[in-house]
Amino acid sequence: MPKHIYVNLHVKDLERSIAFFTKLGYAFNPQFTDEKAACLIISDTIFVMLLVEPFFESFTKKPVCDTSNRIEAIMGLSTESREAVDEIVEKAIAAGGISPNPPYDHDFMYGRGFTDLDGHQWEYMFMEAAAVNNN
Repeated sequence: MPKHIYVNLHVKDLERSIAFFTKLGYAFNPQFTDEKAACLIISDTIFVMLLVEPFFESFTKKPVCDTSNRIEAIMGLSTESREAVDEIVEKAIAAGGISPNPPYDHDFMYGRGFTDLDGHQWEYMFMEAAAVNNN
């Protein structure tokens, strides 16, 4: 069985976050979605749990990060092409996200990102297959 990753992010308005990521073309697993949480499907093995802040806080004793002026992580995801990078970021910006940095292009690697409606930073990148060392 392959390993899965579940990233948990706090959100202020779950319905607004679901609408945002739906506009980017993502789907949600209804089995793990209710009024407190939504399971965003990134791939067959990658999931992001969007949790309303009070529910998120129940999993930790630490205060929730104020993402308007702090960063807790950058979610990095690969794509199949440079065009796919631009497409997802343009959709995010059209849906209300912002682009925190200009795109980067290192010939073999291209990337671009956005900040979602709750201040979480996402980076999408494409890397040429020949540049990936599989040692």
